[in-house]
Amino acid sequence: QGQLVESGGGLVQAGASLRLSCAASGRTFGTMAWFRQAEGKEREFVAAISAGSGGKWYSDSVKGRFTISRDNAENTMWLQMNYLKPEDTAVYSCAGRLLSRPYSPSYSVEAIYDKWGQGTQVTVSS
Repeated sequence: QGQLVESGGGLVQAGASLRLSCAASGRTFGTMAWFRQAEGKEREFVAAISAGSGGKWYSDSVKGRFTISRDNAENTMWLQMNYLKPEDTAVYSCAGRLLSRPYSPSYSVEAIYDKWGQGTQVTVSS
């Protein structure tokens, strides 16, 4: 079936850094992404990465501060978050589209992803 498990969340002060990890197992994923959902708000796209890491995309709100990466040999994806702001506070979830499915350019659309992790809380205090 495939499984995604996030880790690395926590409570930090504004300006600090965190590195989130997403460990994949059971299936091979193509495009993978990070989304986040703040309390009382809809889930939003954060960043995505193509299967071979040649394509990386970011939301405007995190561009220049966050970096997405992956290591297919380790079946792991990361999100390095620098210069964190209180508005970055949210539950961060990783998502993966099965490699067996056709490529989709709609990397920021939740519906293209087949598997989701359970999420990890990131809280940034001011």
